[in-house]
Amino acid sequence: MTQSLISPSSPEYLDRLNPEQREAIETTEGPLLILAGAGTGKTRVLTTRFAHILLEGRARPYQILAVTFTNKAAREMRERVGALLGEPADGLWLGTFHALCARMLRRHAEYVGLTTGFTILDTDDQIRLVRQIMEPYRLDTKRWPPQALLGIFQRWKDRGLTPEQVTPAEDTDFAGGHARKLYVAYQDRLKAVNACDFGDLMLHTLEILRTQPDVLSQYHRLFRYILVDEYQDTNTIQYLWLRLLAKREHGPSNIACVGDDDQSIYSWRGAEIENILRFEKDFPGAKVVRLERNYRSTAQILAAASGLIAHNSGRLGKTLRSGRDDAQGEKVQIISVWDSDEEARITAGAIERLRADGHPLSEIAILMRAGFQTRPFEERFLTLGLPYRVVGGLRFYERAEIRDAMAYMRVLAQPADDLALERIINVPKRGIGAAGLQKLHHEARLLNAPLSAGVIHALETGLVKGKGREALSGLMEAFRHARETREREGHVVATEQLLEESGYLQMWRDDKTPEAPGRLDNIKELLRAIGDFATLEGFLEHVALVFETENQSSVDTVSLMTLHGAKGLEFDTVFLPGWEEGVFPSQRSLDEGGLKSLEEERRLAYVGITRARKRAVILHAARRRIYANWQDSMPSRFIDEIPSETVEHSGQAMQERRQLAAQNSIFASGPVTSTRSGYSRPAPRMTDITPDAVQGIAIGSRVFHQKFGYGTVLGVDSDRLHINFEKAGEKRIMAHFVEQVS
Repeated sequence: MTQSLISPSSPEYLDRLNPEQREAIETTEGPLLILAGAGTGKTRVLTTRFAHILLEGRARPYQILAVTFTNKAAREMRERVGALLGEPADGLWLGTFHALCARMLRRHAEYVGLTTGFTILDTDDQIRLVRQIMEPYRLDTKRWPPQALLGIFQRWKDRGLTPEQVTPAEDTDFAGGHARKLYVAYQDRLKAVNACDFGDLMLHTLEILRTQPDVLSQYHRLFRYILVDEYQDTNTIQYLWLRLLAKREHGPSNIACVGDDDQSIYSWRGAEIENILRFEKDFPGAKVVRLERNYRSTAQILAAASGLIAHNSGRLGKTLRSGRDDAQGEKVQIISVWDSDEEARITAGAIERLRADGHPLSEIAILMRAGFQTRPFEERFLTLGLPYRVVGGLRFYERAEIRDAMAYMRVLAQPADDLALERIINVPKRGIGAAGLQKLHHEARLLNAPLSAGVIHALETGLVKGKGREALSGLMEAFRHARETREREGHVVATEQLLEESGYLQMWRDDKTPEAPGRLDNIKELLRAIGDFATLEGFLEHVALVFETENQSSVDTVSLMTLHGAKGLEFDTVFLPGWEEGVFPSQRSLDEGGLKSLEEERRLAYVGITRARKRAVILHAARRRIYANWQDSMPSRFIDEIPSETVEHSGQAMQERRQLAAQNSIFASGPVTSTRSGYSRPAPRMTDITPDAVQGIAIGSRVFHQKFGYGTVLGVDSDRLHINFEKAGEKRIMAHFVEQVS
């Protein structure tokens, strides 16, 4: 045994732990799986275990391999270990999978045909290289985008497959069935220029460990202990690399993996939940320690989350219990709303009241299944002046696909909008480069006319030739056709038709990158949004004003993010909108993955609920609009799977709302004293709507709406009015948006 580096005067660092945490730290020999539930202190356990091995003299710093998923996690672990040791932790093999493999590959590059000074290519260089190897095959890059082919190569690498190991069963018909040949050419070209891409860092290192037993033995002797964070998120190649390093010929496999099978939510980027589920088979005699004492959330929140996740069959099993000293806490609130606009309005109203009671906005998050759901919340927050930030992404109207689609709308509404036409004249690609665009501008200047007129004249006079002529003619025809449709059927149908006939929607359908389906969803949400406006010009003006009035950055802001982006974070109050079948669980996931995907969707719901410390609010809408049509929605099956004793329902009927409005829970008005540790009594209930907005408004009433003008009420449905506007036609409007006039 190695002599102790530091002799602790007393094991104070162990005294602060609960029994399960201490067991996980003191079990130093043999394979160990630490099942760490949400909020159970896994980071503390991992870093304390690292320090404990050093303080006990069981290894030198360089004899421990510690693997994390992010550079941020690696920095935090290095800092915490140093704090526990009382001195900087130097010489560590601590970092991400790719960083550690890059370090190994620099040492042994010659085994895979590289030199130690190899270059790691960025994405732009990789795409340029893929274009080069595609040229001899004369492949249509519109049909087979280089980015998509690069994604196929990466998926093969994530599974540990070199070109020689890609079997016909692993192959794809992408690129006309040439994908494997192109993979061979791509890898050969990389070696020829002494370079590798990000995926090669692991693939080459795995290949060296597989084929060079002396190198593998060297690392077996070097690493006495292996620590792995977030083991449930490992993909195939990461799993194979770890297993090779951990299965030593002599001595025990001292590998300790920390993870939570209930939080495995990244299958779309290659994560394999089976890796953690089969740990005991991979390492016979492995010990499993369950960390079930949660220090983040109240007992009610934990009971709700545990009851939900218990419906999954593919799990090792554990039940979270609260380690907090405070009371049971509030039940999880489930709010039934009419539609996504009411969902946003109710949530924003609740947040305003929480802020008035001293709740920091930075401790509030809205967690959504998909990015397109942010739009109604953003618009409501901008209207109210509530500061917010979209975490891990752009604001809705800043997204590239939304700016593109709106450029099409701008040209449809105003053919003289040269800037908008410039943006989309070659999106999708129509063979109009910078030089071609300059010629079109010159033609327009000669005519003293807008760019669109210059394009039409250039087509008529034969200035544009070849494929560019055909594509540009198609674009101009799409605009002409859309303007005719707009006159007959309205701006929503015309806009959808334009995006379809121009090839813009098809461009994203053909895109094989993981982001493409989300971009299509965002465009669908945009089309839904324009249905709220009487004219296309009115919508474009609205968006322009949204950009003009956006809040400046603020420290105290509400966080909007997807559920995937929320993993590892926590907030006092969490709103979970869109819990409807088809939205959450996602219909696309169910269609593509069946039961396996359903269980991952349920894990995502579990992650969402367990982000909340004090308060979790789930919302579901009775109907959502797809384009211009309303569709009824069914509440998510996950709502029924949450134990009934842990939830409180509201919003199912106006009468029920009236009764709940006076109740003393998070949605009723009334003063409250808040502290960092908790509320002195339940926070006020804020989402119930009173029927005041519709009192006195009956069929035949004359009303005024700021956007649509004057109209007559044709029908009253709870707090929603069916109105025939004099200029805008028939609309269904929330009652509080109109004023009754004599």
